[in-house]
Amino acid sequence: MDRRIQKSRQAIMDAFMRLMSEKDFESMTINQIAEEANVNRGTVYLHFADKYDLRDQCVEAQLNQLQLSCMPEEGLVLLTSKTALLRTFEYLEQHASFYSIMLTSKGSVVFRNQLETMFRQSLSMVSISLDRELNRDITVQFLISAGVGLLEWWITRSMPYPPSVMVEQYWKLLNRFKLQMFEENSVLE
Repeated sequence: MDRRIQKSRQAIMDAFMRLMSEKDFESMTINQIAEEANVNRGTVYLHFADKYDLRDQCVEAQLNQLQLSCMPEEGLVLLTSKTALLRTFEYLEQHASFYSIMLTSKGSVVFRNQLETMFRQSLSMVSISLDRELNRDITVQFLISAGVGLLEWWITRSMPYPPSVMVEQYWKLLNRFKLQMFEENSVLE
């Protein structure tokens, strides 16, 4: 991609995020985004179909970067490795402004759904051995909701605990379920 095109696209995405921190997504217009990015309205439409497409692409880009940054090792799965969890919390801490905006804005449902999809994909990569009394679908949904909810709570509360404490506590809670899906001897590095 041409450097000027990349620069314009990034300026538009950055402008969008600045505006998201100031105003409600629904009241935001393409004209406001273009003005904030210091480009004309047509340039925004060259890169994005509309503000919903812009939002979706911003979210997708951030979640892809989260996955690349936190799980670079082959076979490492977000919810089944303390190392991956620690990388995730550290990454979220470094990019707190984006995640805080997305989780506290009215557009947060879209972001939360994509985050849940990421957790679901992570869980689908491992086998879960359950007690006969537990339903797999309900257990998976519980784990997804707990994980996303914990991240959301941590970010929206301005990260009251360091990543290492969050991972250690979360890991202990997960191990209480004895689902036999987590690494047996996982140790924080």
